[in-house]
Amino acid sequence: MNASWLRQAAPGEWILTLHIQPGAKRSEVVGVHGEALKIRLAAPPVDGKANAALLAFLATQLNIPQRQLELLSGETSRSKRVKVSGPDETLRPRLQALVAALG
Repeated sequence: MNASWLRQAAPGEWILTLHIQPGAKRSEVVGVHGEALKIRLAAPPVDGKANAALLAFLATQLNIPQRQLELLSGETSRSKRVKVSGPDETLRPRLQALVAALG
């Protein structure tokens, strides 16, 4: 996997660098923004709703429980870092599929 927005921090731990656009018509991955994965979220940036929606969206996209995701930084910013935890044999193919879908 070669994506600037994705790095393996340790066995079973991956860090996603994200650029979030809250308040969109629908939630979707739209591509790469600089060195971050750009995600549009339908949720508004109010009272942590966009952060909760982001974690739920990533859990759905990666087909993992939301408890395997942790917002590391960017609670009130569009630039965020999210840690994804779990067995490499499970996560690696799912992350590879996400990278491949971006072309």
